[in-house]
Amino acid sequence: MTGTTERHPRRPSRRRPAADTLLAALVPVAACSLALGGLTTWVGAGKAGSPPRIDVSSGRVLLPYGDSTQTAAFFDVANRGGSDDRLVGVTSPGSPGPVSLSRHRTTGGGAAYKAGVAAVTVPAGGRLAMSPHGVDVVLGAADWRAGDLVPFTLHFAHSAPVRTLAVVTRPGDRAS
Repeated sequence: MTGTTERHPRRPSRRRPAADTLLAALVPVAACSLALGGLTTWVGAGKAGSPPRIDVSSGRVLLPYGDSTQTAAFFDVANRGGSDDRLVGVTSPGSPGPVSLSRHRTTGGGAAYKAGVAAVTVPAGGRLAMSPHGVDVVLGAADWRAGDLVPFTLHFAHSAPVRTLAVVTRPGDRAS
């Protein structure tokens, strides 16, 4: 085989490394472009770095009935931010006993009961409307009268605690 130029099978051609180098550079550039496009969309939607912004309103405590040692409180919690938050606890210096979060549950047979919960999500751009049929705050009953104000502090996983007042109302005075 004289006069012919044969390539050795183990020796790469000069063209192959250039194509490999171009491909190796193109993959990270494409990945970064996709990530940048996603982040641009997220920023354009107003969600980038937007922390939860919590507002609490419509606080009310049910006037205890008879010799009841416990009652319930309800709040409307709005999150105007771009990130979810969680209500992780409630305290009240106006309650003679412990204060806790609970949720109304129903069994398959239709019986209802209250179950304690550790935290409740307040979705981004959404709200948590507490009611006797969902999430509420269970607290010890005191010698309150309709119209009294009871102080509360709602504690969140990501937001600062929110101090608010709840008005004592008779059951049925406000549609739940």
